[in-house]
Amino acid sequence: MSVRREITEYSGIYFITITCCRWLHLFEEANAYDLVYQWFDILKHQGHFICAYVIMPNHLHCLIAFRNTQGQSINGIVGKGKRFMAYGIVKRLKVRGKDALLNKMKVLVDKKEKLKGKIHEVFQPSFDWKDCDTTKFVEQKLNYIHDNPCQHKWRLAELPENYVHSSALFYVSGLQGPFEVTSYAELEDIDLTKPWINE
Repeated sequence: MSVRREITEYSGIYFITITCCRWLHLFEEANAYDLVYQWFDILKHQGHFICAYVIMPNHLHCLIAFRNTQGQSINGIVGKGKRFMAYGIVKRLKVRGKDALLNKMKVLVDKKEKLKGKIHEVFQPSFDWKDCDTTKFVEQKLNYIHDNPCQHKWRLAELPENYVHSSALFYVSGLQGPFEVTSYAELEDIDLTKPWINE
């Protein structure tokens, strides 16, 4: 069983990992990479910053700078994002006729969740997070994120910047990839504890 750890702060830079249930390759099977970008767009619209990301076939790593969430928990914000992506993934799997995979995801739903009306288990119930409170730790996580596709077990790219669903290209060359990120260095002059006013 995963343990849900609450983020007690309402602002800051966090390294977040969202994993598909049982490590199923659901982002790949549903071609759902753009659903992650849509969630990132929602976060941007709320005043938060996407500093780095990599979307792997079965999990997502990202560095998100949350600006004052005005009393809404960061866990709740990420939970809403997971629900948004989960609905989209299930819908696409149905369209693609991935019935065997959908049935496997049905079996993975526990009894309590079934009673609440849940039909498919898309993601692990909890998500992993780390508070990135120093530049050194941010840079460590940035490298970890971008090196992910090049790991021996994946071999999705020879170089981090060659993997399309990643912000590595931006940090290597300054060119934006499929989703425009904000360099963590730009946040030095931004007080994340102050509420964002959408002008």
